[in-house]
Amino acid sequence: MSDVQTIGILGGGQLGRMLSVAASRLGLRCHIFEPGAAPAGDVAWRVTTAPYEDEAALRAFAESVDVITYEFENVPTTTLDLLESIRPIRPNRRALAVSQDRLTEKTFLNDIGLATAPFADVPAETDLDAAVARIGRPSILKTRRMGYDGKGQVRIGGGPAEWTGAPSVLEGFVDFSAEISVIIARGADGQVAAFDPGLNVHEGGILRTTTVPCGLPGKITTDAVLIAARIANALDYVGVMGVELFVTPQGLIVNEIAPRVHNSGHWTQAGCAVDQFEQHVRAVAGLPLGDGKRHADVVMENLIGDDLDRVPDLLKSPKTQVHLYGKGTPRPGRKMGHVNRITG
Repeated sequence: MSDVQTIGILGGGQLGRMLSVAASRLGLRCHIFEPGAAPAGDVAWRVTTAPYEDEAALRAFAESVDVITYEFENVPTTTLDLLESIRPIRPNRRALAVSQDRLTEKTFLNDIGLATAPFADVPAETDLDAAVARIGRPSILKTRRMGYDGKGQVRIGGGPAEWTGAPSVLEGFVDFSAEISVIIARGADGQVAAFDPGLNVHEGGILRTTTVPCGLPGKITTDAVLIAARIANALDYVGVMGVELFVTPQGLIVNEIAPRVHNSGHWTQAGCAVDQFEQHVRAVAGLPLGDGKRHADVVMENLIGDDLDRVPDLLKSPKTQVHLYGKGTPRPGRKMGHVNRITG
């Protein structure tokens, strides 16, 4: 067995909540560090509510756990510096550094031989016109940092190019037929286990559904898993990672990576004996990875905003798992939960 008994989690949202539940099934405890509201605190062993700049709180947190992981990428560097001086952080700092900055991420992917959308660095608004002239229209301007669920993005079409207000990267238009994602796990011993690629559908920049199986040819799904494994190995990764890819006539193009459990992997809770959350806990705790083989066909649907009103009917639906996140008042664009429907 592992020497790890307590896992520290930076971030107290729904991913931290589901990680805590998975850890508890393995007899492990989770300590959440979260500056704000922490839905994960309803199920975790302990919660520290303090700013990421509170050195005393960070030290006490780190000293109470055996290993530290995170449920989102945008943790300040100074916070990580202090924590890493006390306890190991998994996934490692390089994975965070790559994924926190879209320019760094795309450069890394190209450097290891993977295709991305054409892109240009746009450090300031005065650089925007030159970048558009180089990349072309249509294109999309994304902040280098802190963007998620469609935030920090501006589509550039035929009119004047609008600025995001922060250092950005301009991405060229990709003519894709589908978006898929691979949830992959890698252990400290280099063992790799991947879940089946899922087919993603977005609405308003937010993931709406993931369907497994994705219905694409075997060569595409095999290539997708191999790409995800290449990324994980190149980063000497430990934990679960989400890799989003576009399916194009020229082959697979990597959209982005997420160094954590991922929304598009929630289907594994109904489709696999060991889901993505348990797999991540196993990896960061130094336990053997589980079998990621799928035993059911699943459609995962996010419950966003007023979708919460559908819960009474969803609870009556056969072959349906309802997962609610314990958040406050629903609002447009806010993920309140998700549903896994077994379809075969």
